[in-house]
Amino acid sequence: MFDRDVLDRADAVLAAARARGLTLATAESCTGGLVAAALTAVAGSSDVVDRGFVTYSNAAKVRMLGVPQAALDAHGAVSRPVARAMAAGAADAAGVPVTVAITGVAGPGGGTAEKPVGLVWFAALGPAGLIDRECRFGDLGRDRVRHAALLQALDLLLDRATT
Repeated sequence: MFDRDVLDRADAVLAAARARGLTLATAESCTGGLVAAALTAVAGSSDVVDRGFVTYSNAAKVRMLGVPQAALDAHGAVSRPVARAMAAGAADAAGVPVTVAITGVAGPGGGTAEKPVGLVWFAALGPAGLIDRECRFGDLGRDRVRHAALLQALDLLLDRATT
């Protein structure tokens, strides 16, 4: 299901978290659970991965992760404030120190001039704090945008598990 690059990155995340005694959770929108699936594709991941939240709708972001409705109204789901709220909310809901959140426009539709197809916002939380990143992958096609987002999310998890 996943290529060697994805599995190697997932394994590195798990090893880093395990070495520091950390557990993690994911909060995913446009990736629809791909990050959690990649992590749990690695045997033995259950000692590190607590849970994954797939919060595709705004209502799910509010109910499951505590994303403020005001942030969604003011900035939209694909935004820095919402990604950061998703990451923090996942940590609170799961009771874990490491999280990653992904929200974006995978396409083929849904893009606008301000938020084009391929725009993805990430936030990751760990012992060293909360970071965020905006990526503009371009209109690569839905599957390729989601794959690029998966790789970026794993890299951010590795960063937060090692710092």
